[in-house]
Amino acid sequence: MPFVNCYENATRAAAYSKLEFSNTYHLAFRDLPAVFQKYVTGRAALDFGSGAGRSTRFLQQLGFDVAGVDVSPHMLSKAREIDPNGDYRLIRDDDMTGLPRGSFSLVLSAFTFDNIPGRETKTRLFRDLRALLRADGAIVNIVSSPDIYLHEWASFSTKDFPENRHAKPGDPVKIITTELADTTPAVDILWPDESYRDVYASADLRVADALKPVATGDEPFPWISEAYIAPWVIYVLKPGSA
Repeated sequence: MPFVNCYENATRAAAYSKLEFSNTYHLAFRDLPAVFQKYVTGRAALDFGSGAGRSTRFLQQLGFDVAGVDVSPHMLSKAREIDPNGDYRLIRDDDMTGLPRGSFSLVLSAFTFDNIPGRETKTRLFRDLRALLRADGAIVNIVSSPDIYLHEWASFSTKDFPENRHAKPGDPVKIITTELADTTPAVDILWPDESYRDVYASADLRVADALKPVATGDEPFPWISEAYIAPWVIYVLKPGSA
């Protein structure tokens, strides 16, 4: 299965710009205010892989002074359309040299690394993000759990892709976002916990916390697997691998 970045086109950007914080996505964002309160000091934030701006606007609502960066001009065009006063910047070829080093209290990456292939690329990007952090800063990296590609969810379906069950770390896997009008499957990269921890250590980052959010049963959403299997992993990373 060849890897294709399915997010870098106008059709996908238009579809993703309509996503909210409901259903399975709710669990990715539900606990973030408490995480930020515990691990983040300061208001300067970077939303790495901001896409159509959903997570950037989320940070704005929490009081952060946030810049959203992405490699997709189509996604950023949608973000600016929705939020014309927001700070959205195109970073070509993942080049972050134009961003101020050592200045961000928080770097949030929501699902971005699901779609970045290769250990070397992941490690390089985390090193670059680490360089942008203040000494007391934190990277909060939300990624898809390997389980998300094996089950049915309120927001996703994988039943048409039994080959996902045989995928190894670094292999492409497919998933459909059922909340989108565009039902083209996304092609992500399977990257389990041990692989992420290896990358973090190589980028001189330590895991301060790792959360696996599941539904409590009190949320007004039609859960399928979410009450007993975590679809996401939220890593809190601090500078220094020790």
